[in-house]
Amino acid sequence: MQDIAARPATPRPHPQPWRELYSAALFETDKNQIPLRISAAEKAIIARSRELFAAGSDTIEEDQALDDALYALKALQSCLDSCSTIAA
Repeated sequence: MQDIAARPATPRPHPQPWRELYSAALFETDKNQIPLRISAAEKAIIARSRELFAAGSDTIEEDQALDDALYALKALQSCLDSCSTIAA
């Protein structure tokens, strides 16, 4: 029988606040709130990425989801920046 304490710790699946914050940023309808939502989501995504890196386990699927989410947030921010330049 293998000693449970000897196994490396792996991140357990749990509700991920970064996903909720990411969705909130994507679906925010108040243009004044979008930058705040983007910032909060980015911070949560980066924190989760660091958490997974520190755990050192195989989390390729979530790593890819985090990368995709950051890319989408950057695209959203870029659209906001373009729209504000055009409107000015």
